[in-house]
Formats: sequence, structure tokens, C-alpha cells
Amino acid sequence: MHTLNNLFKNNNEWAESIKSEDPTFFERLAAQQNPEYLWIGCSDSRVPANEIVGLLPGELFVHRNIANCVVHTDLNCLSVIYYAIRVLKVKHIIVTGHYGCGGVQAAMSEKRFGLADHWIRNIRDVHFNKQDEMMHLTTPKERLNRLCELNVIQQVANVSHIPVVQNAWCEGQELTIHGWIYDINDGLLKDLTVPITTIEQIAPEYRVCNTHNFDSFS
Repeated sequence: MHTLNNLFKNNNEWAESIKSEDPTFFERLAAQQNPEYLWIGCSDSRVPANEIVGLLPGELFVHRNIANCVVHTDLNCLSVIYYAIRVLKVKHIIVTGHYGCGGVQAAMSEKRFGLADHWIRNIRDVHFNKQDEMMHLTTPKERLNRLCELNVIQQVANVSHIPVVQNAWCEGQELTIHGWIYDINDGLLKDLTVPITTIEQIAPEYRVCNTHNFDSFS
């Protein structure tokens, strides 16, 4: 039987070190969750969300998936965003990709990856729509890293099109959407997008703010 005792040992040492530095840390942490930030990031184990922005547990609400996608049919991600806005009242949604992303690289290839193909199809669409820009880049690394950036930009747009996000703006709730990218080579973040703070920044074709009123299709 493999019980991963080394991880339990690491956990005990970590908990003891935290308590030695701050004896009331876990007591405060258990009392409530009150983050100002929702982080939508990649599942890549090299991108530890709260650590790279210097925040403690409880200060960052986190959702992660392959290649930090926000898909309008993904009830998991949509539920996280809904809860973050309606219940936690976060003030910032931060979509964060990273250079060299394996999911983005997979979307650029002609290989098939089974079930994951359904997921990375969203990135393939970004790649297809930006092929005029991509063809001017000379190396595979340049093309991969640019698509990592373009994917973040698209996912920020996808967040801004979600009804609960737009309703928050219409109701006067403070909420800003950001698009960042992380470089694993130096540990630094880069800001990719202009912060989106109001529904006026959204193209009219994508505005769905209609608080508590739902029109039929007929």
C-alpha cells in the first residue's frame, strides 16, 4: 500500500512552521474566506497561484484547468465565477496563462489527445482565427508563446461575456477583469490586457446584462 507518508510528513512540518511564525493563523483562516481575487489559471504544477503573487491561503480564490480556459459550456468554471462574484464579492478576476503551456502546444499540433481534444478545441479556434498573425513569427517557440498570450486575451473576453459578470457591473458592483501571463523561466508576471471594469468596454453584440429578466426566444 502506498500511503504517501512523505507528503503527510511535509504537511506536518509545514503546519508547525506556520504556527511557530503565527500562532493564530489557522484560527483566523478557519473563521472565514474573504478573498478579493479570483484566479483562473492553468493546472500546470509549476504555476502555484498564491505563491507567485505573494498571497496567503484564503486571500486568493482559485480555479484551474488545462490552459486556463473559460468555456461557456463548462459548468465547473461558470459556477466558480458565479460563487466568486455573488457570494464572495471578489473585486478582481485574473486570467493567468504561462509561456510554454502544454495545452496550448497540443492545440497547435496535428496530433490527437483523446478526450482532451474536446477541451483544447477552444484554443485551436484561437489559433485558427489568428493564423495571419501567427504565420509572421519565425520560430516554433515564438509561435507557441504568442498563442499562449492570445489564448489569455480570448479567455478574458470570454469572462467579460458571462451574464453574471455583466450583471454585477449593471448593479454597480466593483469588478475588474485582468489578463496576465507567467514566465516559468524567471518567475515574473506580465500584464497583457487593459483592465475591463464596465460593460461599456464590451462590444454591444456581446452585452447580455438583463438583471432578473429573461426574454424568451420566441
